[in-house]
Amino acid sequence: MRYGLDIPTTGAFADPDALARLARCAEASGWDGVFVWDVTDGLDVWHALAAILSGTARVRIGTMVLALARHAPHVAAERLAQLDQRSGGRLIVGVGLGHRADDFAALGLADGRVRARHLDDALAQLDQHWRDAASGAHGGRAVPLQQPRPPIWIAGGWPHHAPLRRAARWDGLALKSIDAIERTWLSHEQFVAATATVRGLRHNAAPFAIAASGDTSGPRAAAAARVAALHAAGATWWIEEGLGWQYDEFIEHIALGPPRAAGMA
Repeated sequence: MRYGLDIPTTGAFADPDALARLARCAEASGWDGVFVWDVTDGLDVWHALAAILSGTARVRIGTMVLALARHAPHVAAERLAQLDQRSGGRLIVGVGLGHRADDFAALGLADGRVRARHLDDALAQLDQHWRDAASGAHGGRAVPLQQPRPPIWIAGGWPHHAPLRRAARWDGLALKSIDAIERTWLSHEQFVAATATVRGLRHNAAPFAIAASGDTSGPRAAAAARVAALHAAGATWWIEEGLGWQYDEFIEHIALGPPRAAGMA
């Protein structure tokens, strides 16, 4: 089980120095990953990634999640490959559909179904760009250190099956902590159902990450037990969500370390 942080890039978190400080605290406190938002009303995602890279040497870094439909795929592929190189192969690319239609209206992608088709095409272009770079078919392209690509995790909300089908074609599922229809916290039973569904859609035995997420504020023992139960049910990562926290409060929470139960690796 690995433990990561889902870091906002708005408000007090929109300062690169603040993000770098938070990333350093996470690494020193035993966390395994630091992931940043990609939103239109906060710090630019590429600046945010550069900030957390500058503050770390060990933890995985990445996006939670990249709204790939808003980015030119080949430009994103180059930037991500360069980040993978500079980080020593620590990049994880979390990708999502994006939930605010207004962010995509100018691109003609306000309709979620249209955006989903665009996203699938962009993912294919991202992967092909990296494969061509590794083969030398197009000279001058950055080649990711991780081969055949940095892991691509797809964000999805249960009980929707379309994002789970998309995730099954790539390297991991970043499962949202909220029921996508009822807008309530995802129950343990729903997590189990989502995990079984995505694993049933897989057609190969390659490593596949399943990231559960949420908030473990409150009694530490109870939080650690909840995360341990998710691990037993198939989660390979726990992602602590930064949404709703004040910066100083969140960095104090991070400094407590991951919600690791006694005896868990």
